[in-house]
Amino acid sequence: MDKGADYEVKDINLAGQGFLNLEIAESRMQALMKVRQRFQREKPLKGTRIGMALHVTKETGVLVRTLVAGGADVAITGCNPLSTQDDVAAALAKEGIKVWAYKGESKEDYYRYLNNVIAFKPNITIDDGCDLVSEIHKKHQHLIREIIAGCEETTTGIIRLKAMEKDNALKYPMIAVNDNKTKHLLDNYFGTGQSTIDGILRATNVLFAGKNVVICGYGDCGKGVSLKTKGLGANVIVTEVDSFRALQAALDGFRVMPIKEAAKIGDIFITVTGNKNVIDIEHIKLMKDCAVLANSGHFDAEINVNELKKTAKPRRVRPFLDEYVISGKKIYVCGEGRLVNLAAAEGHPSEVMSTSFCGQALACEYAAKNKGRLPIKVIQLPEEIDDDIAKLQLDAMGIQIDTLTKEQKEYLESWQEGT
Repeated sequence: MDKGADYEVKDINLAGQGFLNLEIAESRMQALMKVRQRFQREKPLKGTRIGMALHVTKETGVLVRTLVAGGADVAITGCNPLSTQDDVAAALAKEGIKVWAYKGESKEDYYRYLNNVIAFKPNITIDDGCDLVSEIHKKHQHLIREIIAGCEETTTGIIRLKAMEKDNALKYPMIAVNDNKTKHLLDNYFGTGQSTIDGILRATNVLFAGKNVVICGYGDCGKGVSLKTKGLGANVIVTEVDSFRALQAALDGFRVMPIKEAAKIGDIFITVTGNKNVIDIEHIKLMKDCAVLANSGHFDAEINVNELKKTAKPRRVRPFLDEYVISGKKIYVCGEGRLVNLAAAEGHPSEVMSTSFCGQALACEYAAKNKGRLPIKVIQLPEEIDDDIAKLQLDAMGIQIDTLTKEQKEYLESWQEGT
């Protein structure tokens, strides 16, 4: 481990490759680069300290550079023990960014790094999963008076934040960046779909065509994973607890059944629910020999790996692939049950993260401009900001669209004209 006054990374000598990966990411994140160019001119974040707990990837590195261009002082750590890209962490450290992260963090280091970011006394927090916000609320409430707002990146974090709001535990405004259309309908759908498959393939090299693939959860992430899995020729089975989402899955052409039934016939299982013990030990015992289990939800709670370890001892058979033998059957778990797309692969493609991180950058700007005026609850960015992000991405893709005529605008804003 390499350490400095403001960083702790696995190997600072990996920075060269990190800079190359950041360069490639920037070439594919033109919407965010447009935001950076404006930030460089206007400095909307001047004097702001931003504390981040995000996956330390090349895409996140581009976001960090954008916030710094806007005048912010930034400190960052990871939000999952297996999601850091060590070369990117080293590159950020070389650039003078306060960064504490490495792939394969112990639980002790994970929380020590979170507390390093908290000790930085951020005015704005950026979180993926709500661990940073939760730690502040539980152990550092004296710092809250200096916090303008926070920004949450993912569905799991929003679930936790809304639980905090319901319990009257939330003490500063939280912007649900995940709820931007340019985030959850792009990142969760297209990003999770592609990167989840990427992670499973790197971990296992399994053939999807002809397999029964069980997708647990049919939210935006589950829809994306189902679509990409179907495209590889798999027979998709969906398990759900939400009646409407189950209906959607059925009308999309997928088989829908309880997990206890799906466990008996599935070859590959993928969890994307944001809940815990979705695949429990009782389900695993019903599975076929050589079944593959992967999780693409934020926390490692969706597959009950803890109980599985009590039943059988894992054997590492490939990087990020563990084998368990139960009643003579081999069960394979990808990425220790953690986010498979980041544990075993590189996360979402840069292009889809561009719109997500436009949302984060603009949420920070929105918070700074509205200091003291935001309600202490979970809020969304104004729709026009979301629309501006979509326009930036269309421009980056060289796509032009129509505009309403004066007559059409008047028609949409009136009610008198009928049949």
